Amino acid sequence: MSEAAQPVILARGLTRRFGDLVAVDQVDLQVPGQRVYGFLGPNGSGKSTTIRMLCGLLTPSEGDIEVLGLRIPAQADELRKHIGYMTQKFSLFEDLTVRENLQFMAALQSVPRARTRARIDTLIEQYHFSDRQKQLAGTLSGGQKQRLALAVAVIHEPQLLFLDEPTSAVDPESRRDFWEKLFELADAGTTLLVSTHYMDEAERCHRLAILDRGRLVGDGTPAQMTAALEGRSFVVTAKDPRRIQHALSGLPGVLSAAQIGASLRVLTDAADGASETSAQAVRERIESTVQGIDADATFKPAEPNLEDVFVAATHDGRSQREMAA
Repeated sequence: MSEAAQPVILARGLTRRFGDLVAVDQVDLQVPGQRVYGFLGPNGSGKSTTIRMLCGLLTPSEGDIEVLGLRIPAQADELRKHIGYMTQKFSLFEDLTVRENLQFMAALQSVPRARTRARIDTLIEQYHFSDRQKQLAGTLSGGQKQRLALAVAVIHEPQLLFLDEPTSAVDPESRRDFWEKLFELADAGTTLLVSTHYMDEAERCHRLAILDRGRLVGDGTPAQMTAALEGRSFVVTAKDPRRIQHALSGLPGVLSAAQIGASLRVLTDAADGASETSAQAVRERIESTVQGIDADATFKPAEPNLEDVFVAATHDGRSQREMAA
């Protein structure tokens, strides 16, 4: 196994309870090095709780964690020297300047004094703060605060960077620029674990885990996960898509029918698509329903996307839990 493929995070049976609430439930993870690994899931799915346990900030109720070869939480103090952590709240000192924020964090992270000035100068140039280094952090725009928070998180050149929904409060252009910075870090050898609820960001990740209600319901590369849904996605174009959507929503074998403009994106259920015969029956059932409402409507296969993956994974995961119960 190459150095890049060596797992930097291993978690087995990771569980966290808060009273009767099971926030994270028997999660197994293996995160490869020098990659951008994504956590996709809605709010409340357990992403932040999982990250906090992996960082050593929260003790798991059950399970084993190894990060960068260290046992967590027992060796959490040692781990903090080698990781960075950034949240959506951008943990900055707003009454300090850009440079002062970097200086303060360098001191906290024990960056050698002889190296501090050169490191800060590099980050100020790299993150485009040359003309703003004396500006108070509190007066920066959302995108600028995001860039500064990332620079602060990597001041000590961590091997592993945790980012908990870091783009939720910024505009699309800032999000795009931010992701370019993340890939620059990965190219330089940093491993990144990024939680998000944006599908376009999930598509950027080298590998992706899908969390739903504390359970891991999907894990793989975006290409692998979409390929697994081949033959289950369709597009219906019609004059009255709303009427067709209502008709399809209760049809056996239809997992979802979501309106997108003047068309519907239809995803079929894995249970009915288990064989070619049953899959064909589902397709014929959908097409017959569509044509019965609008003879001019079109019904065509579509390439699966990550939204289809997410809908299928969360539905299949919940079905499995209901069967187990």
